[in-house]
Amino acid sequence: MICVPKLEDTVMVAGNERGELIEDERSRIIEHLQTGTEMMVYHQRAERFTVQVIMETMQVALIRSRDRIVKVLDIFQLKEVRQWETFKDFQRFNESRGSTFRRIFCQSEKEVQQDSKTCFTIFYGSEFILKSLSLNADSVEDAEKWLTGLELLRQETLVAHTPEIIESITLKELKSLLPQMNITVPGGRFLEERFVEVGAKDYVLDFKQFHKFYSLLVFENQKVETWAKNLNKVQELMTIFIDDTMRKTDYPKFTFGEFLCFLFSKENSIWDEKFSEICPLDMNNPLSHYWINSSHNTYLTGDQVRSVSSTEAYVRCLRLGCRCIECQLDCWDGPDEPVIFHGHTMTSKIKFKDAVKAINDHAFIASEYPVVLSIEEHCEPKQQKVMAQMLKDVFQDKLLTEPLDLEAEHLPSPNQLKGKIIIKQEEEKGNSAVKSKLDSFRKIGNACREKIRKAKENKVLEKEGELCIWDPIDMRFYKHDCVISDNKLYYSEEKKEEDSPTDGSDLHLLEPWFHGRMAEGRITAEKLLHDFCRGRDGKDGTFLVRESDKFIRNYSISLWTRRRVQHYRIFWSSENGRASFFSTSKQYFPSMCALIEHYRQNLIEYDGFNLRLKSFLPRLNFVSHHQMGWFYSNLSQAKAEEYLLRIPRDGAFLFRQKEEPDTFALSIRVGGVIEHYRIYRYNSKYVLPDIYEFFSLEDMVSCFREQLFNGKIKLRYPVTPQLVERFCMEDLSTCDSELYSEVPKDNPLGHQCKGVVDISKCNVARNAKYGRPLVVTLLNKENLKLIEFTSEIFEQVEEWYQAVLNIIQKEMESKTKIAVEMSNMVVYCQSIKKNLKNTFENYNYKEVRSFKDDEIPKKGNETVVKPDCILEYNCTALSRVYPSGRRVDSSNFDPCPSWKLGCQMVALNFQTADKFMQLNNALFSLNGGTGYVLKPEWMRDPIKKKPSKQNIRIRVIAARHLPNPDHIVSPFVKVELLPYTGDQVDDYSFKTTLLKDNGLNPVWLGPMNPPKCFEVDEPDLAFLRFEVSEEDTFSDAKFLAQATFPVRGIRSGFRSVPLKNMFSENLELASLLVHAEQLEVRNKHNLIS
Repeated sequence: MICVPKLEDTVMVAGNERGELIEDERSRIIEHLQTGTEMMVYHQRAERFTVQVIMETMQVALIRSRDRIVKVLDIFQLKEVRQWETFKDFQRFNESRGSTFRRIFCQSEKEVQQDSKTCFTIFYGSEFILKSLSLNADSVEDAEKWLTGLELLRQETLVAHTPEIIESITLKELKSLLPQMNITVPGGRFLEERFVEVGAKDYVLDFKQFHKFYSLLVFENQKVETWAKNLNKVQELMTIFIDDTMRKTDYPKFTFGEFLCFLFSKENSIWDEKFSEICPLDMNNPLSHYWINSSHNTYLTGDQVRSVSSTEAYVRCLRLGCRCIECQLDCWDGPDEPVIFHGHTMTSKIKFKDAVKAINDHAFIASEYPVVLSIEEHCEPKQQKVMAQMLKDVFQDKLLTEPLDLEAEHLPSPNQLKGKIIIKQEEEKGNSAVKSKLDSFRKIGNACREKIRKAKENKVLEKEGELCIWDPIDMRFYKHDCVISDNKLYYSEEKKEEDSPTDGSDLHLLEPWFHGRMAEGRITAEKLLHDFCRGRDGKDGTFLVRESDKFIRNYSISLWTRRRVQHYRIFWSSENGRASFFSTSKQYFPSMCALIEHYRQNLIEYDGFNLRLKSFLPRLNFVSHHQMGWFYSNLSQAKAEEYLLRIPRDGAFLFRQKEEPDTFALSIRVGGVIEHYRIYRYNSKYVLPDIYEFFSLEDMVSCFREQLFNGKIKLRYPVTPQLVERFCMEDLSTCDSELYSEVPKDNPLGHQCKGVVDISKCNVARNAKYGRPLVVTLLNKENLKLIEFTSEIFEQVEEWYQAVLNIIQKEMESKTKIAVEMSNMVVYCQSIKKNLKNTFENYNYKEVRSFKDDEIPKKGNETVVKPDCILEYNCTALSRVYPSGRRVDSSNFDPCPSWKLGCQMVALNFQTADKFMQLNNALFSLNGGTGYVLKPEWMRDPIKKKPSKQNIRIRVIAARHLPNPDHIVSPFVKVELLPYTGDQVDDYSFKTTLLKDNGLNPVWLGPMNPPKCFEVDEPDLAFLRFEVSEEDTFSDAKFLAQATFPVRGIRSGFRSVPLKNMFSENLELASLLVHAEQLEVRNKHNLIS
């Protein structure tokens, strides 16, 4: 299937000032691209290819010798073609790509300066992180033609009409094509009959026949309804649809197929394109009157903890229309210059200078209106001065450093600030009065330090109790006694689990010598012991224990002695709730294990025999130490130390077989050092010289899991091959809470203290994790070590979190330092730190207040501050809402409550393709994608009233060309009106039925798919969202495509819904057919409101 868009004759090439191309120039350039050019291509490696444009398929092809195509790029997916003009451009791109271009740096800088004029990079894809392909032409002329031609084709593809579908194909080829077309046909004869119907010969379709076949296939489900067979009604409908008095005729120009195709085309879109046009008159209001497209942590390409930082993320956001790089320039001291990364995390770093350069190059390509740069400052004043100079040198006259009007009482408009970059940062208060107030500040500082000193001397406990701390090795929580004191968290050894009370009478069930109830008990036991002992020259004293097959709670010891098996009865009794075991000697034991251990040390006197229990016959399927994960039969001492050093925990251990017979070694980690202990086997016992002896290594492990080994430490973490492999795959050393700092002797927990965490050096976050509703994470900013804790009581977790948060906030506030050079650049966006409750009392129009998303009042939770106060503030000054710290996965929050309160800069994670980012894309598709959308009049002027409610009725009819990732889909459609303003979810969404195995042309008709009427409470801030999904094997919805529109721009009638992927990139040909109808809203008196 080939898509051929209709290309326009002329185009303005964006961003390169090449101007309009006349038809002759365009033809020559396109012909040159079609002929092909040999170039050096830098992808996974440097290699020469012939690069050629295939106009029939609108693709760029890389061709190796003998016309073998090795890679194709769809021009539809091209986002940017960028020329590298300097050596530094190549160098910066090389740093972001690793060693891809290492070869080019073998040249001198002068040579690369010349070569770089012939180099360019194609950025393509349909996700946030674009793919790239870099090419080096042999001449500057070739490079210029390709730069101009690719940008020309890219622009023409964007404005091209709906593609025609053409192909020539055989029956065999068609059968293999059908799964890609996303449809299953009833059977083989179905295709043969259609071939005959279109007049195909020898089962080969030419162009006209394929076009006819395709129409038959597409219209197979989308058949005409009964009323449509009436020619008069069809003509009437088409005439009304055309709505042109000059074309009122009995013979409309559409054929049926053309009309149906038109219904699905983007020319018949449900979206009214006039709302996507720029309205210059609407750009003359103060900045506070607009919603501003805003990004959070723009430099990140993934989550907030481990993802890659990239200057290309800035480029992508700016070219998507982002106008506020919110809280993005997370600046920290570097070796020689400031760097950008998400502080106190494992995200990668980029140079501040490179980020500023990328912003300068791309700030005004998608929109000419102002960009707000928010700088989160963590650098020392010395490097802040370097940053200030970099901003001046790179931005030059784009940088706004002075107010436009000193006498103004409101913010300037977007039109007034065209092409300007505005710095948003905390301003150093009172720069002009520092010297006069220095003495008073010193007095206050001395008084504060004296209070802190006295508090430390008194050692007042700030918080104490029991916490559950996550152990990343055992993958579970353990309870610890914990204390917060002197800005530090102290915690004890893990507490032993308080199991339900037990008398130990069932412990024998876990022992290898206990065989349970045996069929034909005595006979089977004798056979097992006979086979076991005779085959191994068994010694007297080999035994097993079995349960009586006749009497409940009675047992027998079957013992090999004098080449025969003897049986000794064991009885069980219970008195006052206490169980006891005894033999004929009437000596009582609290458990079977105690009885067996006694007779291993003492003689059994029974029926004339005096014998001691020695080795045992293990029951079938019992795991011996040779099969235990902690036992290694062939491991050197050096390798054992390597394994143990990988596990960042004292108490990690393993056993290994030594070369000498009957000799083993216990290797254990104690105090970060590996110690080795020799073990030898003597008389069926495992002996630690002069210390301990056990009947098995399992017994030794069991013993020292409960008791201190050698008076030092318990055997805590068995080092298995699986654990070692896991530590190789992921860096669990960051979770090593034991390596935070040495435990002081005078700590609040005394000798029970296991570890201590300096909270003042940590970042804190809280979120649902490990199956718990709330887990608090402390990340040390210096060594990146993690400790995660929770509590059995939800409210207690919140109390501990607040105690930790208070310590961290006080520490951060005490270290705020801002250089005068940076402060002087802040003109209109002065960041002010105030909590939500005190924000709206005193303010001026130059201030910006920032809030976490969970602080914003929502319906039913408006006790902190009244919404009207926030609306009034946002008429004059700016506010910013950003994701709370618990969103470490870069998830987004619902922006609608913030928009409803008039908050201008609602910062979302552009790299996360979710429903809320799709709402953001829908809102800022208004006003030409400039990144500025004028708020409704009632938000700008409190006196104005909200518009009246609306009703909209939606019916989903059919779909075409749905995406099929790797199989034929069974789709259904969900339609939502967002945001939900009521309590009943069903009032704001509905689903169609699921259609099996048809993503090409599904139809949803009949009583199971009725229309849905939505009541729109606030038409200015309502969105209609269509989501196409299929069910996976667990009946969960699996995303296929979506389309989201502001309700204000919805057109009525039978309309197509052009579908997009999760990143809001267009999906070629994919669309829905729906019927939309605007209805009058009537009140209870049946009057139109």
